[in-house]
Amino acid sequence: METSKFDIADYLDSKEMIAEYLNSVLEEGDNDDVVVALGHIAKAIGMSKIAEETGMSRPSLYKALSTGSKPQFETILKVLKAVGGQIKINPIST
Repeated sequence: METSKFDIADYLDSKEMIAEYLNSVLEEGDNDDVVVALGHIAKAIGMSKIAEETGMSRPSLYKALSTGSKPQFETILKVLKAVGGQIKINPIST
């Protein structure tokens, strides 16, 4: 039996799935998890399309959205906007 490597990008096929995935990572993950999740989302949408919308090169995006990278906040905002997301602050309930 042959198996294939799991790739979350294969399942991020709607805005709702993308939002649910990213919100889950934001809630439960750390900084690196969020950066990698944005990379998965960019891959699902199309790295070339995201590169064009952000004004960044594909290699720069791959580098910025990889494990261990520390992208600037400006880069995060550009990618969020390109994938159709936004940051919204809600009070934390205690």
